[in-house]
Amino acid sequence: MNNELRIIISGGGTGGHIFPAVSIANAIMEKRPDAKILFVGAEGRMEMQRVPQAGYEIKGLPICGFDRKHLFKNIKVFYKIWKSQRMARSIVNDFKPMAAVGVGGYASGPTLNVCAKMGIPCLIQEQNSYAGVTNKLLSKKAEKICVAYEGMEKFFPKEKILMTGNPVRQSLLDTAISREDALRSLGLDPMKKTILFVGGSLGARTINESILGHLDLLGKSNVQVMWQTGKYYYESILQALNGKAPQNLKVTDFISNMGVAYRAADLVVSRAGASSISEFCLIGKPVILVPSPNVAEDHQTKNTLALSTKDAAIYVKDAEAPDVLLQMAIETVGNDDKLASLSEHILKLALPDSAGIIAEEVIRLAENHGK
Repeated sequence: MNNELRIIISGGGTGGHIFPAVSIANAIMEKRPDAKILFVGAEGRMEMQRVPQAGYEIKGLPICGFDRKHLFKNIKVFYKIWKSQRMARSIVNDFKPMAAVGVGGYASGPTLNVCAKMGIPCLIQEQNSYAGVTNKLLSKKAEKICVAYEGMEKFFPKEKILMTGNPVRQSLLDTAISREDALRSLGLDPMKKTILFVGGSLGARTINESILGHLDLLGKSNVQVMWQTGKYYYESILQALNGKAPQNLKVTDFISNMGVAYRAADLVVSRAGASSISEFCLIGKPVILVPSPNVAEDHQTKNTLALSTKDAAIYVKDAEAPDVLLQMAIETVGNDDKLASLSEHILKLALPDSAGIIAEEVIRLAENHGK
């Protein structure tokens, strides 16, 4: 057992944390097939399903966030933090990791705190251009901090920072299908310009409203739209459409193969999560970003500005989107020069092989542990 490489990876809560975590684990296994990897997540959160689906073991902690609206409820939160610390200590004692990776999210706090106190080297991966609270607190104890944006020394010690970019789903990069075949496989017309509207797995109310409120405009246009509503909004949108959707609109609750959908799209309209942005950079996809206002520290707006100020994306404010988003998307997808310019500029921001670079750093920390 002493010769095995044992790594804990902790965090989650959203796909934006889970996809990079799994990508890092996969990269470690490619380089060290003998490695043992254990994930630690938060009970009831997305990682408890997604990580086992990716083939890795995961332990859950009862950790959750503070309730800023109902302060009296935080008595339970403090108890859950205390219990999570104890459980994390037991998990670490049993597994005996040689290094720990935190990707953000509730569970990474107690897990990496315990590891740091036990002298286990820690690496944190910050996906956003504005650091999350958990990662800012953990940065004092981390050996290395892997980031995807410039200027992160305002949050973290400069000497610990590595500019690696965000790991993305490898399946997106491995998609070999042509645009025409991708469109045909989705039941769309290969001769028409195509816009993909996507709000994440749960959907985005503002993006959905921007289409639903202007169906006549879409119906009169010569483009076609793929609309991922998100599972939460799907039934209510079908009721609102009442069978009267324009023929150039394809509605779905969830897209299982995003690689094919991205290949089919001439333009994507999306929220501004860090993982999504990294994917757009690597595939050079023209994008209109509508940052969500309902995220910590308004980090999606900061992610967006990191691109839009370099002419690598178009920025539409959430409050303005219901009125202007669809019209802007139709105009943009019809402008070949604009699409080419957006693609050229966003490709310049791509940082390839992020997962491999981070994996090398984790392996180095683990191998040096105890020497």
